[in-house]
Amino acid sequence: MLSLLFKIFNVNPENRFGEEWAQKDIMLSLWMVLPKWLRGLWLKLFLKSSNGMLLVGKGTKIFNKSYISSGRNCIFEDECEINGLSKQGIELGNNVTIGRYAMIRPTNNYGGPLGEGLKIGDNSNIGHLSYIGCSGYIEIGNNVMMSPRVSIYSENHNFENADIPMKDQGVTRSFVKIEDDCWIASNSIILAGVTIGKGSVIAAGSVVTKDVPPYSIVGGNPAKVIKNRR
Repeated sequence: MLSLLFKIFNVNPENRFGEEWAQKDIMLSLWMVLPKWLRGLWLKLFLKSSNGMLLVGKGTKIFNKSYISSGRNCIFEDECEINGLSKQGIELGNNVTIGRYAMIRPTNNYGGPLGEGLKIGDNSNIGHLSYIGCSGYIEIGNNVMMSPRVSIYSENHNFENADIPMKDQGVTRSFVKIEDDCWIASNSIILAGVTIGKGSVIAAGSVVTKDVPPYSIVGGNPAKVIKNRR
């Protein structure tokens, strides 16, 4: 039975499970994955493209599916929400996980201008309860770790004219780029127009308002360079 499940899920047991895992625990883990795999099979029929196994948790909300592409072994965890409607779509690489209750929103569900979209590289994740506002284009590289409750915004509200309600002044769209091998710790906020250089660490609770040089450790509000990893 265990060998059959490995084949169904295309799992290499040596890579996925270590020697400390008992067979009964492996069986239980794979059995719990089965309904996610079945939901993924159904969702794959409606995506723009999907190159391999897709696991979809309970209560996920996936809108405008034809704008979403996924690579191999992607996971949409329970109750996450993804709106694909955008000019450049939502592109997920291999081994990407969207955490529980995370939200990816390029465009308002109730109308308005189309957002730009999002690209996530291989082996990266969006943390639990995170918000990715990709109305301006957001690009996340390979091997990016994102902890819970991270917020990324790629637009700013206009407020220059004090005689007009800010809500009526529109927004200015920009971008956010997170290069490869970064760690974005819990409760960090990344604002529009920022590039986070390769290999950087954003400390928990940071508010990033300016570009971060490669291999930096930054923290605070506004975030400042604490030291360089090299």
